[in-house]
Amino acid sequence: MIRAVIIDDEPENRSVNRQLLSGNFPEIEVVGEADSVENSVSLIRQQKPDLILLDIEIIGGTGFDILNRLKPYDFKVIFITAFNDFALKAIKFSATDYLVKPVNETEFIEAVEKSIRQIRSEENFSKQNEYLLDFFKKQNQLGNLVLKTADAIHLIEIADILYCKSDNAYTTFVLTSGESIIVSKSLKEYSEMLTDYAFFRPHQSYLVNLKHIKKIDKADGGFVILKNGKEIPVSTRQKKKIMDLFEKL
Repeated sequence: MIRAVIIDDEPENRSVNRQLLSGNFPEIEVVGEADSVENSVSLIRQQKPDLILLDIEIIGGTGFDILNRLKPYDFKVIFITAFNDFALKAIKFSATDYLVKPVNETEFIEAVEKSIRQIRSEENFSKQNEYLLDFFKKQNQLGNLVLKTADAIHLIEIADILYCKSDNAYTTFVLTSGESIIVSKSLKEYSEMLTDYAFFRPHQSYLVNLKHIKKIDKADGGFVILKNGKEIPVSTRQKKKIMDLFEKL
């Protein structure tokens, strides 16, 4: 039996989450609920859950405050949030699972099913959770990114990313070392995350680190040439934009 705790400062939200768990996951036992930082810390220490459904904004602080007071720890967290853009960016950068309010039942089930698989495979969540806390605590954007594949969790430096390539629902990261890492998330999501790090999407299938561009070739429709010789196509619509960005580097 998997032990779960629900943390949210709104009783109706806790009720919805409890019903979704009981109606879809007989293997999960909800061992407690809480609405504040203090109550949550006490509950988690007492019950030692495997899974926590954690709201970000709660009475007395945030879900991050709870995690910070409990480390070191090794339980699976699914964040549930209605706002707080910075917190959401921190969650995405650490590749932690999250749901946006109002919770969609299909997305809820998918997130919990994924968590069950990870718990049963005895995946270690400590490093991922520590990185999430570190990101949020420093209140700025760190130069690292967590990439989760089927068999590993990779912590890479953003500066080492040459480019990303889309393959439908998958994204391939190509690094300066020559290594390629394939993750099951769309290029659109990473494009939104990496914009502040001088990344640009010259083509619907590519996301490029502007700092690794060697030159822009205007011939044959347009290409950017990376320092490793890789040619990345530039769409007609994006030509002027990338020229303007290149001049600002």
